[in-house]
Amino acid sequence: MLRNPALLAAIAGWLLASLLKLPIHYLRARRWNWSLLLRAGGMPSSHSAVVSAVAYAVGMTAGFDDPSFAVAVALAIVVIYDATGIRRQAGRHAEIINAIIKDLVEGHPLQSEKLRTVLGHSPVEAMAGAILGLVVAYVVVALMS
Repeated sequence: MLRNPALLAAIAGWLLASLLKLPIHYLRARRWNWSLLLRAGGMPSSHSAVVSAVAYAVGMTAGFDDPSFAVAVALAIVVIYDATGIRRQAGRHAEIINAIIKDLVEGHPLQSEKLRTVLGHSPVEAMAGAILGLVVAYVVVALMS
């Protein structure tokens, strides 16, 4: 059995966030999308859940004044920024490129591969993932104490 609360919190946060994407997407779109289990994007952000769970679990076990907590928080900030900023913009670029390709080939038998448009997270998705990670870390550390 693993005895590392931060690692267990990270795994549990990722797993729970990934599983929650399915019913949340179903409620929005009225169809199941099983690919959400293994791809980036969606509500809640599994990236935010993982890094916030690790950071909070490190703080609760090593202490919030420990340098390892500072490293975990810095990592969380970078990952959440990337998820909501850079990857989100890349997704918007993919949407525009797909629209351009569609306009260029409309009426022609030319096949084009569509780029994935959901690469990042909205701020709400990232916040939901971060909150989920905090709750998961709290539960994991409490159960292991």
